[in-house]
Parts: sequence; C-alpha cells; structure tokens
Amino acid sequence: MCYLYMDEEIIKILEKKISEMKTENNKNKKIIDEFPNFDSISFSSGLMIGRLLNSFYYQHRRILKRNPTDTEFNEFLEFIKKKLG
Repeated sequence: MCYLYMDEEIIKILEKKISEMKTENNKNKKIIDEFPNFDSISFSSGLMIGRLLNSFYYQHRRILKRNPTDTEFNEFLEFIKKKLG
C-alpha cells in the first residue's frame, strides 16, 4: 500500500521498530509476567501499539519538527492494522 501523507523515513523507522519488537519477545514476556491479572494477549498488543504510537509521534517531532496531522495519524492506523493484522 502506498501512503500519501506519512513520511517515507518515518514508515521505514516504524517497520524497523516492528521487526525489533518481534525479536524482543522475551522482554515483552517478562513485562507481562509481572502483571498476572492482565490478559496477556491484550497486554502484549497494548505494549506493541503503545511503542509504535510513541515512535510515530517522536519521529514526527524529530524528523519533521511538528506533530502529525490527523490525516497522517489515520494512515498510521491503517499501517499498524496492515502490519499487525
């Protein structure tokens, strides 16, 4: 899928972040194990989405020197739906 508004460099950084998170399974498991009252699948998904959202905002401020627009945020949502299924 082609993204019309999201910056290409930010997309590459987010894709790299997803790859890193997939290889950091043990770290995520350790965090989840510390909170036995939470549903592990929902908590794990929340961790991933939180990290991606944080990266999305941080990279916009770092690279583009501004917050993302609503349109860019909507593309970000489509991006994570596609990548995380």
